[in-house]
Amino acid sequence: MIKYILFQIKDTFSRLTFNRKKRDINQRVKESFGKLKDGSFDFENIEKYYRNKDHAKAYQILSDKTCNDLDFDDLFMFLDRTHSKVGQQYFYNNLRTINLNEKQTALNENLIEELSKNSELRVSLQKKIEKLNHRDAYNITSLFQQEHINPPKWFFVIKLLSFSSLLSLILGFFHPMFFIVLLGIFCVNFVLHYWNKNNLVQYVSSIPQLLRLNDVASYLFANPLFKKLNPELHKSIKLINEVKSRMSFFQLEARLQGEFEIIVWIIFEIFKTMFLLEPLLLFGILKRLHAKREEIEDVFRFVGHLDMLISIGSVRHGLHTFCLPVINDSNTITAKDLSHPLIFNCTANSITISEKSVLLTGSNMSGKTSFIRAIGLNVITGLTINTCFAKSMNFPFLKVFSAIRISDDLMNDKSYYFEEVLTIKEMLKESENGNKNLFLLDEMFKGTNTVERISAGKSVLSALTKNNNKILVSTHDIELTDMLCKEYELYHFSETVDDKTVGFDYKLKEGKLKNRNAIRILEINDYPKEVIKEAIKISKELDKIYSAKNTTG
Repeated sequence: MIKYILFQIKDTFSRLTFNRKKRDINQRVKESFGKLKDGSFDFENIEKYYRNKDHAKAYQILSDKTCNDLDFDDLFMFLDRTHSKVGQQYFYNNLRTINLNEKQTALNENLIEELSKNSELRVSLQKKIEKLNHRDAYNITSLFQQEHINPPKWFFVIKLLSFSSLLSLILGFFHPMFFIVLLGIFCVNFVLHYWNKNNLVQYVSSIPQLLRLNDVASYLFANPLFKKLNPELHKSIKLINEVKSRMSFFQLEARLQGEFEIIVWIIFEIFKTMFLLEPLLLFGILKRLHAKREEIEDVFRFVGHLDMLISIGSVRHGLHTFCLPVINDSNTITAKDLSHPLIFNCTANSITISEKSVLLTGSNMSGKTSFIRAIGLNVITGLTINTCFAKSMNFPFLKVFSAIRISDDLMNDKSYYFEEVLTIKEMLKESENGNKNLFLLDEMFKGTNTVERISAGKSVLSALTKNNNKILVSTHDIELTDMLCKEYELYHFSETVDDKTVGFDYKLKEGKLKNRNAIRILEINDYPKEVIKEAIKISKELDKIYSAKNTTG
């Protein structure tokens, strides 16, 4: 009687503990919606799916150069609210791959709306998807993107030795001599078993995660709301389940390494060695998985897509201002109260870019480059996740290219100027391909002398404006504003300078910059008086020369 009472008390306590943990998990997941993700980002693994995927059908793949210019990794860390490694890899790929599918976008918006307002459904999905948040889940892509190892030409020997072990074991009960034969075979099998460990190690993590992925996909697909993403997914799930029993062996292998006692593990190793189960099962499974690459990727995309949609909903939930962009066939970019997503309390600006492109002037730190990046990032997020950080934004279907953050390539013996020359050459080539392009440039050719910089800059910027391209470019060369005023709308950012401080309002203003404060900033930073005096003198002389040239020209 006492034992029964103690059992009931223990059982009640266990159920209470389990329910409390369940409530805590639900609360944690629910509260994470709209908040930044904690933890580090392993971009080497996050990029695996993107780097190995065939993007031949994509409208544009954002280049590493453009991603570096626009701080793409920082953007991803801000946007990523996924709950699985599968979703993280899928989301990264989608942010770098520009396609326009209006039907898919409409379906995405319906699902995001439902997941955002139905917290119970969303939390249940997030908890299920979190089962794929183990680091090993990064390796699932290798099963459908990379070549599998092939069995050696002498693989028939393994089959023969496995059969010989089984036969010797059976005959040993009739004649003890066969146990000695079995021992000899076991010694040979021992060598082959541990030879195969090198082959096994790359799959012992990915195959169990594939089983988990298939189970998660099966659970999610049971909801009629999500079947719309891929109505035929049940066929892929079924095909993977056909080899589930064989793959479960590797799931057991993974559990033995972390959960079972060492004695059980030793017994299991002896059993596997005796019959060479690992190489037989491994190469058999790989042969079957090779024929199911498309089905595995279908399941991967389905789960990753749902995780991405939850992430997009979470991002929007945490924003004060965002909009769904209007993407049309016009040749105009319009943004109202647009901000840079990575700048805290960013000053919002509005602009309309229609017939002419935009030439920006202003001093360093006034906001020119940040504004250019803000336009580029908003176009990218508008095209990829249908989200812009503005009150409203309209633009055509664009390809995005940039030349903002140029550096010397010492490994390939390329100077700053030569790197920029190659980058802008690619832009000129793209400008003639018949697509609508957005070119983002910052202080062109600053690695060369003033005369040639202005001359080359004017020529290139005029060429880029042809064929319905849109350009946002910043410059310190005021001369360019006069040369390009017929092709470019002029805007500027300015600062205020008092006795000891420099202030920036980061507001976009029409027209070219009229006030120059560079020498004044030197003065308030206590440069020697003789340096300031000479600089002012030279500046006035150069102004006279430039004014005279304009008058005679």
